[in-house]
Amino acid sequence: MEKFTLEILFQIIGIGSASGLLYKDNSLFIIGDNSGFLYEYNMPNQQLKTHALIDNPAENIPKKLKPDFEALTNFKDTAYIFGSGSTENRNKMIEFDLKTKSVLQKNNMTDLYAVMQSFGTIKPEDFNLEGAIFDGENWYLFNRGNGISNKNTIFTIHAKKLGEEFALIATDYKLPKIKGIRSSFTDAILVEDKIYFLATAENTNSTYDDGEILGSCIGCIDLKTMKIDFTQKITATNKFEGLTLYENAAHTITFLLCEDNDTELLETKIYKLTLDKK
Repeated sequence: MEKFTLEILFQIIGIGSASGLLYKDNSLFIIGDNSGFLYEYNMPNQQLKTHALIDNPAENIPKKLKPDFEALTNFKDTAYIFGSGSTENRNKMIEFDLKTKSVLQKNNMTDLYAVMQSFGTIKPEDFNLEGAIFDGENWYLFNRGNGISNKNTIFTIHAKKLGEEFALIATDYKLPKIKGIRSSFTDAILVEDKIYFLATAENTNSTYDDGEILGSCIGCIDLKTMKIDFTQKITATNKFEGLTLYENAAHTITFLLCEDNDTELLETKIYKLTLDKK
């Protein structure tokens, strides 16, 4: 049992179905899985800005058409926003300059996603990326195992750019059950030599259709061994899909979290989760 505290920090009006978070320079950058924007929320000023990621963006794109941006990571001043790959129109990866607040490049990930599916023996209908990390040398992409095969997989890709030649490793994980349902990756970040991840249990066998939310947990993976150090259930009701580091102190580590409410309601609660370090 890890000691933790979880509390609502604030609410943002204007963002729905939040699926990824990045805290940088007193601002929260947020993506929503049904939105074509990157949102920038200045925490001291409580001001919200929007940055278009696609042509003709909207805040509530219909499910069949949405780019399904599910994973947000950064290296230095570049953010990388990944579509989940769960359908053919969800294969975009956007590179975004956090200083100039502009799109640097739009990438089609179809070929790489196909290689990952083949290498990781994941059927296209079970492929659903929901987390990403880039450390400048390696990419870690997290497949959410909420399909029939429950393939929770971390793909480690050694490449400075994803379009270049790369080495690929796939590592499978059996995550804890919540109320009898296996939880599955929903986001992850790298802090020093540890990967902290979120996982949610949802009563569905589909990467496309939502199900009853049964709870979420946080866990930690040692980067050197790629083995799980611990997991801890943190809620029985929330579907947490975004994780970012807020404060790394001597005895505690604090994260900010967001949840996907699976509705068209344009409001997002930001939570603060604090873990005691051993």
